Amino acid sequence: MNIKQIYTNNFELNSSQIAELKSIKPQLVLVFASISHFEHDTFIKQLCTEFNEALLIGCSTAGEIYQDGVLDNSVVLTALYFDHPDFVLVKTSLKSMDDSFDAGLRLAQQLQNHSLNNILLFGQGVNINGSALIEGLKSQLPSQTVISGGLAGDSGQFSRTFILNGEHRSTEDILALGFYGTHIQLTSACFGGWKGFGTTRRITKHIGNVLYELDGKPALELYKRYLGDYADKLPASGLLFPFSMLSADGNDVGIIRTILGVNEAEGSLILAGDLIDGGYLQLMHASTDALIDGAEQAAILVNSLRQHQQAGLAILVSCVGRKLLIGGRIDEEVDAVSDIFGQETIITGFYSNGEISPFSNTTDCKLHNQTMTITYLSES
Repeated sequence: MNIKQIYTNNFELNSSQIAELKSIKPQLVLVFASISHFEHDTFIKQLCTEFNEALLIGCSTAGEIYQDGVLDNSVVLTALYFDHPDFVLVKTSLKSMDDSFDAGLRLAQQLQNHSLNNILLFGQGVNINGSALIEGLKSQLPSQTVISGGLAGDSGQFSRTFILNGEHRSTEDILALGFYGTHIQLTSACFGGWKGFGTTRRITKHIGNVLYELDGKPALELYKRYLGDYADKLPASGLLFPFSMLSADGNDVGIIRTILGVNEAEGSLILAGDLIDGGYLQLMHASTDALIDGAEQAAILVNSLRQHQQAGLAILVSCVGRKLLIGGRIDEEVDAVSDIFGQETIITGFYSNGEISPFSNTTDCKLHNQTMTITYLSES
């Protein structure tokens, strides 16, 4: 496997940048870019024209991750050449949030193959139920199939995100890159760094990922009471105050949920993924140091699980909420990962509206919020 990477904040690639990426004759090019780059017609047209012989996929972000840190209002392009390009790209359009599970089914039906090992998944990040999407995929695929990836970002605005699929961009598409055979290995894990605080409240009314009541009271009203002055800035301020999910018997299940939107008329909160029937929610908080340590722990977990020793590509998907809280020290989150993998590992990725990964020792993939997730891609 050979990897080349460039980054720029311009809306046009120069000839030397294009030549550098094309020098390895890539079969796959990953594109993580700002909303402004996706809205720039000439830039998207140039990408699709110049790399029409490769799979060109990616999404909009809340910050672009590259080899040396974090960028804003930029684009990071990572080109990959494989000796054994054992992968296939499929897509579907998400008709509505209620279509999320069925969208997963449609992707799975296109990917079904007895030798499917891993799926790299990129979805639009606003009008979606990420956990339902994953469950739809899992319901039709072998249990050992590992899914990782993330939901597109838009700098914390929760308004409109983009997916790039070769010949066009879309605000509705979901892409799944399926990996087969034995040559390419993807290893995934995640870690948070947040801690619960305050009262735990029972989920007394919800439908899927829409939360109506906690302890029999309107969820939005209770949440605003906790947020105080931050309530006027919802839903964006909700990134700073995620929920920890607890089971019906009060045990922490290790999944964090953040808010994608609010419905003032219904008094409800729209979360990034499904909730647990009869379960509990608890507010969470974290320090900058704890989040940076969490990123390091995610890298340590991935390194412990890797079978291939060859250096490869680390795809980092971290939550926009982490970026907002860490602030000016955000490069340290990427540095912590780079220190574990070493300089021979190329790093790319983005800040997202949702992260997709298994826990450290299982293939049971979940939608996460407020985590650092890492997928390490290598070839033997």
